[in-house]
Amino acid sequence: MVSKNQKKLINSLHQKKYRKQHGLFVAEGKKVINELLEADLELHSLFTLETSYFETSSDKTFLVTENELKSISFLTTPQFAVAVFYIPKVKPVNYDGLVLALDDIRDPGNLGTIIRLCDWFGVTDLVCSEQTVDCFNPKVIQATMGSVTRVNIIYTNLQDVLTSQKNEIPIYGTFMDGEIIYREQLPQKGFIVMGNEANGISEEIEKLVSKRIAIPRFGTTQITESLNVATATAIILNEFKRS
Repeated sequence: MVSKNQKKLINSLHQKKYRKQHGLFVAEGKKVINELLEADLELHSLFTLETSYFETSSDKTFLVTENELKSISFLTTPQFAVAVFYIPKVKPVNYDGLVLALDDIRDPGNLGTIIRLCDWFGVTDLVCSEQTVDCFNPKVIQATMGSVTRVNIIYTNLQDVLTSQKNEIPIYGTFMDGEIIYREQLPQKGFIVMGNEANGISEEIEKLVSKRIAIPRFGTTQITESLNVATATAIILNEFKRS
């Protein structure tokens, strides 16, 4: 059973300010929840149609009906269970390898995919501008499929971070007029900056970029303006790791 207070809390976590206030976020579905449990994230509460699928403390697990699950789910079609977890503490950025930086990414699906790409390509640190969509947004959590537990995600003043590191490590930025990435000797240490879906990298961040790179268009019409930022990130990370 879901109490009124529990329902109120869960529904409030749809908004970033309440996630920050309570230090909690929501995850849905057996696979995602079990990934988070296996990563030793601290569970606040679990609401499920069947308790046997999860190894959790009985005092934190609540058996619910389909209608109750629907009332607390953020999905159009609820996925068997809804869990509330404590937001983990972030760690200091490790600048000894590749660090991906996001300049004002707004789409939850894009961010979720980018977090999965970091996990896939072994990029352990993801630095996000303060305007980038919250990684604990329910839609982002669904899109990461558990990868959010394996990537250190930091929200900060991106301009300040890049300024502090610009004399220490190279800062690569993605631009339409950059050098073709396939012709570049790419390092295994440095920043890779990906820009906003509509506007690309901001002027303030562009000034800090030490190397401009681009993914060339091979289409005969050359009309397509740009790639989806998550798709571009996949290509860029693949080239850096392949090198």
